[in-house]
Amino acid sequence: MAKSYMVSLNDIINESALETIYMPVKPDEVLIACADINRPGLQLGGYFDYFDSTRIQVLGKSEIGYLNDLDQETCSTRIDDFVSRRPPAIILCRGLDIIPMLKECCVKYSVPLLRTEDATSSFMASLIAYLNVQLALRITRHGVFIEVYGEGILLVGDSGVGKSETAIELIKRGHRLIADDAVEIRRVSSKTLVGSAPDNIRHFIELRGIGIVNARRIFGMGSVKITEKIDMVIQLEHWDNNKVYDRIGLDNEFAEILGIKVPMLNIPVKPGRNLAIIIEVAAMNNRQKKMGYNAAVELMHNLGIEAESDPPSEASLKFNIEERSDKF
Repeated sequence: MAKSYMVSLNDIINESALETIYMPVKPDEVLIACADINRPGLQLGGYFDYFDSTRIQVLGKSEIGYLNDLDQETCSTRIDDFVSRRPPAIILCRGLDIIPMLKECCVKYSVPLLRTEDATSSFMASLIAYLNVQLALRITRHGVFIEVYGEGILLVGDSGVGKSETAIELIKRGHRLIADDAVEIRRVSSKTLVGSAPDNIRHFIELRGIGIVNARRIFGMGSVKITEKIDMVIQLEHWDNNKVYDRIGLDNEFAEILGIKVPMLNIPVKPGRNLAIIIEVAAMNNRQKKMGYNAAVELMHNLGIEAESDPPSEASLKFNIEERSDKF
């Protein structure tokens, strides 16, 4: 089940290299639970409907310029009314000078006051991206996560089906391991899932008969990666002679993770099948599909079969191929 998380203000200070103007408590004790931030232009004008006091507040040149243009009494009233909502932190951008009344109100209401030299827009963009990752909904799935030709491939399946052994073969072929056994998946946007390994098992991989090995130390720094986007899920399963496996590839299957659909393949496992090569081809084929090319659709077109209709049976596909080959 997905859980929500929080990030401490201290982590944000370290990540963005912020200058501390006033800190009422230890920054580790200030926890941020909202990934959205706010520029309080309307609030400084007196409009507080729909104001979310859980958001970090960012002041730029426009807000400070507006306050400086007000008379002292109005400026004090507006600042006091704003800071009294007790946001988790107020951050000034562009290294702007601190308005004395702003600092006094932060002290009065115990609100952290910080400053950065970065431009307002660029700082907000980087802070939102950081918060989206740190506060993203996340779950942990059993599986192996590996990068193959730039595609993030999540291998899932029953214990003992050969996920870790396949990952080792892929690492030897120049691809990179992200996580083995437990994959932490985060939803960082409405379309993107990112996978990583829990800190305590990062770079370790289990091989039955050998035990635990450290992929980074055995295969080098280039064999591992901290995080990667999940582009495809591959379900490994033991070969079932009574099951009909897809041999054409017209049917698109998806796995739903945290409300996002990810392309999925079911690959049967039996002695003699080189899973590493199969997964490499699957990764390259998935990339081609994202770029607009589908080999199965082209083959159907060449055979005069409409791809939108029901997929042809194996016997009819073989007949079409043989019939066309007789004409040449």
